[in-house]
Amino acid sequence: MGRRESPEERADRRWSEMLQEVRVAQTGSQILFGFLLSVVFMPRFAGLGAFDRGLYVVTVVLGALATGALTAPVSYHRVLAGRRLKPQLVDGAARLVGAGLVLLSLTIGSALLLLLRVATGGSTAAGITAGVMLWFAACWLVLPVHQLHLHNGHDHDRHGCAEPPRGRTPGV
Repeated sequence: MGRRESPEERADRRWSEMLQEVRVAQTGSQILFGFLLSVVFMPRFAGLGAFDRGLYVVTVVLGALATGALTAPVSYHRVLAGRRLKPQLVDGAARLVGAGLVLLSLTIGSALLLLLRVATGGSTAAGITAGVMLWFAACWLVLPVHQLHLHNGHDHDRHGCAEPPRGRTPGV
Protein backbone atom coordinates (compact mmCIF):
# COMPACT_ATOMS: atom_id res chain seq x y z
CA MET A 1 0.00 0.00 0.00
CA GLY A 2 1.20 3.45 -0.87
CA ARG A 3 0.79 6.63 1.10
CA ARG A 4 -2.71 7.83 1.67
CA GLU A 5 -2.46 11.34 0.29
CA SER A 6 -4.50 13.40 -2.10
CA PRO A 7 -3.02 14.43 -5.45
CA GLU A 8 -2.49 17.91 -4.01
CA GLU A 9 -0.72 16.52 -0.92
CA ARG A 10 1.47 14.32 -3.11
CA ALA A 11 2.36 17.30 -5.33
CA ASP A 12 3.20 19.38 -2.23
CA ARG A 13 5.43 16.58 -0.88
CA ARG A 14 7.16 16.01 -4.23
CA TRP A 15 7.72 19.77 -4.62
CA SER A 16 9.26 20.04 -1.18
CA GLU A 17 11.50 17.01 -1.77
CA MET A 18 12.61 18.33 -5.15
CA LEU A 19 13.50 21.73 -3.69
CA GLN A 20 15.68 20.06 -1.07
CA GLU A 21 17.44 18.01 -3.76
CA VAL A 22 17.97 20.88 -6.18
CA ARG A 23 19.50 23.19 -3.56
CA VAL A 24 22.68 21.11 -3.61
CA ALA A 25 22.94 21.06 -7.41
CA GLN A 26 22.06 24.76 -7.74
CA THR A 27 24.78 25.81 -5.34
CA GLY A 28 27.39 23.66 -7.03
CA SER A 29 26.47 24.86 -10.51
CA GLN A 30 26.47 28.51 -9.45
CA ILE A 31 29.88 28.25 -7.77
CA LEU A 32 31.38 26.42 -10.76
CA PHE A 33 29.85 28.90 -13.20
CA GLY A 34 31.18 31.86 -11.19
CA PHE A 35 34.65 30.34 -11.20
CA LEU A 36 34.46 29.72 -14.95
CA LEU A 37 33.55 33.35 -15.58
CA SER A 38 36.71 34.48 -13.78
CA VAL A 39 39.09 32.18 -15.70
CA VAL A 40 39.14 34.38 -18.80
CA PHE A 41 40.67 37.23 -16.74
CA MET A 42 43.62 35.16 -15.50
CA PRO A 43 47.02 35.81 -17.10
CA ARG A 44 47.54 32.20 -18.19
CA PHE A 45 44.34 32.27 -20.28
CA ALA A 46 46.08 34.32 -22.99
CA GLY A 47 48.50 31.45 -23.56
CA LEU A 48 45.83 28.84 -24.28
CA GLY A 49 45.68 27.36 -27.76
CA ALA A 50 42.64 27.45 -30.02
CA PHE A 51 41.33 24.06 -28.88
CA ASP A 52 41.52 24.98 -25.19
CA ARG A 53 39.89 28.37 -25.81
CA GLY A 54 37.07 26.62 -27.67
CA LEU A 55 36.77 24.09 -24.84
CA TYR A 56 36.54 26.99 -22.40
CA VAL A 57 33.71 28.58 -24.41
CA VAL A 58 31.83 25.27 -24.52
CA THR A 59 32.36 24.83 -20.77
CA VAL A 60 31.05 28.31 -19.96
CA VAL A 61 28.01 27.84 -22.18
CA LEU A 62 27.28 24.45 -20.58
CA GLY A 63 27.65 26.06 -17.14
CA ALA A 64 25.22 28.82 -18.06
CA LEU A 65 22.71 26.30 -19.40
CA ALA A 66 23.05 24.11 -16.29
CA THR A 67 22.57 27.09 -13.98
CA GLY A 68 19.55 28.20 -15.98
CA ALA A 69 17.91 24.77 -15.88
CA LEU A 70 18.63 24.24 -12.18
CA THR A 71 17.24 27.62 -11.17
CA ALA A 72 14.26 27.40 -13.57
CA PRO A 73 11.94 25.81 -10.97
CA VAL A 74 11.87 29.19 -9.21
CA SER A 75 10.44 31.02 -12.22
CA TYR A 76 8.25 28.03 -13.09
CA HIS A 77 6.75 28.33 -9.60
CA ARG A 78 6.31 32.10 -9.91
CA VAL A 79 4.34 31.70 -13.15
CA LEU A 80 2.15 28.78 -12.00
CA ALA A 81 1.74 29.62 -8.28
CA GLY A 82 -1.85 29.99 -7.16
CA ARG A 83 -3.31 28.55 -10.36
CA ARG A 84 -4.04 25.08 -8.94
CA LEU A 85 -1.43 23.51 -11.23
CA LYS A 86 0.96 22.09 -8.62
CA PRO A 87 1.19 18.58 -10.19
CA GLN A 88 2.05 20.15 -13.55
CA LEU A 89 4.53 22.47 -11.83
CA VAL A 90 6.26 19.54 -10.14
CA ASP A 91 6.44 17.47 -13.33
CA GLY A 92 7.76 20.36 -15.43
CA ALA A 93 10.28 21.44 -12.81
CA ALA A 94 11.46 17.84 -12.40
CA ARG A 95 12.21 17.65 -16.14
CA LEU A 96 14.18 20.90 -15.94
CA VAL A 97 16.15 19.62 -12.94
CA GLY A 98 16.94 16.40 -14.82
CA ALA A 99 18.19 18.41 -17.80
CA GLY A 100 20.15 20.64 -15.43
CA LEU A 101 21.89 17.64 -13.88
CA VAL A 102 22.91 16.34 -17.31
CA LEU A 103 24.21 19.79 -18.23
CA LEU A 104 26.01 20.08 -14.88
CA SER A 105 27.77 16.76 -15.42
CA LEU A 106 28.83 17.88 -18.91
CA THR A 107 30.06 21.19 -17.47
CA ILE A 108 32.10 19.39 -14.84
CA GLY A 109 33.50 17.03 -17.46
CA SER A 110 34.52 19.77 -19.86
CA ALA A 111 35.94 21.93 -17.02
CA LEU A 112 37.93 18.93 -15.81
CA LEU A 113 39.22 18.25 -19.31
CA LEU A 114 40.31 21.88 -19.70
CA LEU A 115 41.97 21.96 -16.31
CA LEU A 116 43.79 18.66 -16.84
CA ARG A 117 44.91 19.66 -20.34
CA VAL A 118 46.50 22.80 -18.89
CA ALA A 119 47.96 20.93 -15.89
CA THR A 120 49.31 17.88 -17.76
CA GLY A 121 49.85 19.19 -21.25
CA GLY A 122 46.98 17.11 -22.53
CA SER A 123 48.70 13.72 -22.45
CA THR A 124 46.48 12.04 -19.87
CA ALA A 125 43.64 14.55 -19.61
CA ALA A 126 41.18 12.72 -21.87
CA GLY A 127 41.63 9.37 -20.13
CA ILE A 128 41.24 10.80 -16.64
CA THR A 129 38.22 12.84 -17.70
CA ALA A 130 36.60 9.80 -19.32
CA GLY A 131 37.10 7.83 -16.11
CA VAL A 132 35.55 10.59 -14.00
CA MET A 133 32.59 10.89 -16.37
CA LEU A 134 32.03 7.12 -16.14
CA TRP A 135 32.02 7.52 -12.37
CA PHE A 136 29.38 10.26 -12.65
CA ALA A 137 27.29 8.05 -14.94
CA ALA A 138 27.56 5.18 -12.46
CA CYS A 139 26.67 7.29 -9.41
CA TRP A 140 24.00 9.48 -10.98
CA LEU A 141 22.32 7.03 -13.34
CA VAL A 142 23.41 3.39 -13.29
CA LEU A 143 23.14 2.81 -9.53
CA PRO A 144 19.72 4.47 -9.14
CA VAL A 145 18.32 2.65 -12.18
CA HIS A 146 19.76 -0.62 -10.88
CA GLN A 147 18.09 0.00 -7.50
CA LEU A 148 14.82 0.72 -9.29
CA HIS A 149 15.04 -2.59 -11.17
CA LEU A 150 15.81 -4.45 -7.93
CA HIS A 151 12.50 -3.23 -6.55
CA ASN A 152 10.43 -4.34 -9.55
CA GLY A 153 10.29 -0.90 -11.15
CA HIS A 154 8.33 0.67 -8.31
CA ASP A 155 9.27 3.89 -6.57
CA HIS A 156 9.81 3.40 -2.85
CA ASP A 157 9.72 6.01 -0.17
CA ARG A 158 12.09 5.86 2.80
CA HIS A 159 9.66 3.59 4.69
CA GLY A 160 9.67 1.00 1.91
CA CYS A 161 6.11 1.68 0.81
CA ALA A 162 5.57 1.41 -2.91
CA GLU A 163 4.25 4.48 -4.66
CA PRO A 164 2.57 4.38 -8.05
CA PRO A 165 4.87 5.31 -10.94
CA ARG A 166 4.82 9.02 -11.79
CA GLY A 167 1.96 10.02 -14.00
CA ARG A 168 -0.30 7.20 -12.82
CA THR A 169 -2.88 7.24 -10.12
CA PRO A 170 -3.31 4.43 -7.59
CA GLY A 171 -5.53 1.62 -8.82
CA VAL A 172 -5.17 2.54 -12.49
